[in-house]
Amino acid sequence: MTNAAYHLFQPGQRQSAVVFASPHSSSDYPDAFLRRSVLDRNAIRSSEDAFVDRLFDAAPEFGAPLLLAGAPRAYVDLNRGADELDPALIEDVQRNGHNPRIASGLGVIPRVVANGRAIYRGKLARAEAERRIEAYWKPYHGALQSLLDDSHMQFGRAILIDCHSMPHEAMDGVTRSLARRPQVVLGDRFGAAASADVVDRIEAAFAAAGLVVARNTPFAGAYVAQTYGRPSRRQHAIQVEIDRSLYMDETTIRPRADFEAFRALLRGVIADIAAIGLEDMPLAAE
Repeated sequence: MTNAAYHLFQPGQRQSAVVFASPHSSSDYPDAFLRRSVLDRNAIRSSEDAFVDRLFDAAPEFGAPLLLAGAPRAYVDLNRGADELDPALIEDVQRNGHNPRIASGLGVIPRVVANGRAIYRGKLARAEAERRIEAYWKPYHGALQSLLDDSHMQFGRAILIDCHSMPHEAMDGVTRSLARRPQVVLGDRFGAAASADVVDRIEAAFAAAGLVVARNTPFAGAYVAQTYGRPSRRQHAIQVEIDRSLYMDETTIRPRADFEAFRALLRGVIADIAAIGLEDMPLAAE
């Protein structure tokens, strides 16, 4: 493991208010973590947004930064609050009300991976949980806030694209009432995290590439969208979920043969989204 808290790829010149970030795509698993887990490496990776970092790596070419997690989701979940500690996993943590994410084992230090499979046998020390938060969670969110502050300073607004992937089966329960099965889900917390005009433009970018887009069902956005989405302050956060079956084999966690073709398709989407960050610039007189 490289022990990098995050990986930041900056454009040669910042040309867009858009920031792309991927909090769940790291596959850099610590050896000690793998030894402690009761799961094999393939099972541990089931909740990872595998290859999303590669799908969006063209962002800097279009003037927008790309921020990537330095640690895997199963190790520390950067799309959770630092205080979302699971008393069923972490020693010396008291239950404090009902949090459905914690209850399901998906707190900031996850207890389970996909399909509810337990990662550990026994509990973790509170000090270990806090060490992971200090080493990875805080630096990642510090870098993310800095990038959004830079957007505000240079462009007068900020647009965060929080990049994720979803299992193909995630849409099974919501497609019966829809004419076409969604391939991309945009989450803006039902308008609380981003203005409708911004989300409309992002949806149009995916639709122009021939992708079927839905909003907020079944993924409306989690901690990142909730925390950074402040449309009244000209700061918008949109969670993007892409069907994994479009570009990878979900069982073997390997890219499909046509992975590069899909990556090239998304390159055009990235260019269109980055261009949104050039529009509606504040006047110099303002």
